[in-house]
Amino acid sequence: MSPELVIVLLVGAAFAAGYMDAIAGGGGMIIIPSLLLAGLDPVSALGTAKLQALFGSGSASIAFVRKGHVGPREVLPAMALSAGGAALGALLAQYVPGDLLAAILPFLLIGIAIYFALKPGISDIDRERRLTPFLFALLVVPAIGFYDGVFGPGAGSFFMLAFVGLAGYGVLKATAHTKLLNFASNVGAFLVFAAFGSVHWSLGLAMGLAQFAGAQLGAASAMRFGAALIRPLLVTVCLALAARLLWTS
Repeated sequence: MSPELVIVLLVGAAFAAGYMDAIAGGGGMIIIPSLLLAGLDPVSALGTAKLQALFGSGSASIAFVRKGHVGPREVLPAMALSAGGAALGALLAQYVPGDLLAAILPFLLIGIAIYFALKPGISDIDRERRLTPFLFALLVVPAIGFYDGVFGPGAGSFFMLAFVGLAGYGVLKATAHTKLLNFASNVGAFLVFAAFGSVHWSLGLAMGLAQFAGAQLGAASAMRFGAALIRPLLVTVCLALAARLLWTS
């Protein structure tokens, strides 16, 4: 396969990942295997994936903010904690293989899928929260950010589960907040990978433009259809990611 065709395929994968990520997360399980198949080493694949993901999560964040589904100022402290956790995770990723996380992740994703498929009353309407905003930001956000930095795929789904199950958010509101925290975790992890020289810049930027376009379309779809689209797609994505991980393990 020619290098030009490989780039075209990677750009197409980035567009699809941007669309999916903006709605339900899981784009990393398209991007990282694609980069590995293209010949990048695992750490460079993670670093390049973070570069292009900045465009997708940033694009979706802009779309949700413009429509008033989330205010940046209200989530700035949580975004800082998400970025800090991701930076620590990315530091660890330079030295520790992700085999253990890869083995555990499928079962976590299946659990998320079961929760969103079977839990009654999940909609775009807010519900009773189980954690105060302070405790949620202090305990939950940096933990998911750390996971995003050290491994990554499925982080958006974990944020979604936390916002719905612990913060009591409706599905659309949870999706909007997830995008900003995911953008912050991408920034934190990317800065560390870039500092270690683990980023393929030209490829990551080309894929990033496709991610931006895909995320705009995905965010528009999420805002138009709300929980009716987000909930089934989230279940499908989680099960598909789990199946892929189990198949390749």
